[in-house]
Amino acid sequence: MGGPKGVLEVADAIATLKAALRGALLLPGEPGYDAARKMHNGMHDRRPRMIAQCVDVADVITCVKFAKAEKLLLSVKGGGHNAAGLGMCDDGLAIDLSHLRYVHVDPAKKTVRVGGGTTLGEVDHATHPFGLAVPAGIISTTGAGGLTLGGGIGHLSRGCGLTIDNLLAVDVVLADGRFVTADAKTNSDLFWAVRGGGGNFGVVTSFLFKAHPVSVDIAGPMLWPIEDATEMMKWYLKFIDKAPKELGGFFAFLVVPPGPPFPSHLHNKTMCGVVWCYAGPAKKADKIFKAIRKVKAPALDLVGPLPHPVVQSMFDALYPPGFQWYWKANFFKDISDDGIAAFVRHGSELPTLLSSMHLYPINGEPQRVKATATAWARRDAKFAQVIIGVDPDPAKKDVLVKWARAYWDATRPFAMGGGYLNFMMDEGNDPVRATFGVNYARLLKIKKKYDPTNLFRVNQNIR
Repeated sequence: MGGPKGVLEVADAIATLKAALRGALLLPGEPGYDAARKMHNGMHDRRPRMIAQCVDVADVITCVKFAKAEKLLLSVKGGGHNAAGLGMCDDGLAIDLSHLRYVHVDPAKKTVRVGGGTTLGEVDHATHPFGLAVPAGIISTTGAGGLTLGGGIGHLSRGCGLTIDNLLAVDVVLADGRFVTADAKTNSDLFWAVRGGGGNFGVVTSFLFKAHPVSVDIAGPMLWPIEDATEMMKWYLKFIDKAPKELGGFFAFLVVPPGPPFPSHLHNKTMCGVVWCYAGPAKKADKIFKAIRKVKAPALDLVGPLPHPVVQSMFDALYPPGFQWYWKANFFKDISDDGIAAFVRHGSELPTLLSSMHLYPINGEPQRVKATATAWARRDAKFAQVIIGVDPDPAKKDVLVKWARAYWDATRPFAMGGGYLNFMMDEGNDPVRATFGVNYARLLKIKKKYDPTNLFRVNQNIR
């Protein structure tokens, strides 16, 4: 199928694949094809030659072997949230894991096994009754698989580590169709690589996580007028550096949505703020937030006790699938006054209602891990920045791209190089190399071992 073949031969190959799968094999023009190929980011419109909706590991093995034998471009879709739209490919075979979703909680061992197509919301739903949570993300519709393979930043990062720091084992279908388990003792090099190395090494069909005792958070946004942005950002950078590790909170520039729970006098105003999430002893929360409120009274204060799944899904309604998204990413250690000025200048000029900038704190537990202990190399970073241009209107694409790139260009001189893989568009190899830093050479060696022909290349690729 990769080379010149007759129509009948191609049809026979597709028929053979379809017969071998328990899940559906969708072709262009068939019912369900267009729905299946859509990604969360509406900026991408890719059309695979076929989409395999795998329902078990056997389906995945069959698809990988087929793509290899037929020399087909292969992509893998989990939750479909990938900023660069890399879950789909043009004129190839897309493995869709969205039907391979399950969560099994072992409350005695405090472990959680998760299928490769499961969303964070499904993980939270299953773990919450046991008073447990897996540290992962801030939007519940995100796929657990893609988020984990890229590293995994979220509300609980400072106190519980990155998602990969809580990963105990994975099941993987390799490029030659073999099914293997990888953990600290078995296929340990592969286990090292998938913890932050993205989808370069195979199709991960299940993840085993360590869970933490988290049930009710003290969480929510505090917002201040944009005129106070310089003062509040300077305060935030110093405060979060020494704050109790149980306290997470990302700094943001945003436009206040015109609806509840936001008061009408703030609707459509550009503001700065922090979205807090405290998951420590409740008796300490009052003292912590009382001190924060004394710094400068917020114009809006919605911090209060919330079940953890509610915190994880508080932004879902703002960002339904299909909107136009353009992302840019940086890592930061310390940000100078000139850097803060660049942040504020561009953060004050958000191009659309839903566009924003988030500065996620990843100091604390993530920094206790050595840079070479996992594929994630930026253990010395204190912050992961994401610049997000968002709008439902495709006509706004150029506006979103221009603003995000200008913001990134202005703040890049103060950054460390590279960026969080899950926040990157498809920008070529240089940003990938910069992100992996000292670990790139080892990742390349492992890539050659497990995927010597680069079958898994529709990703932030290790070439």
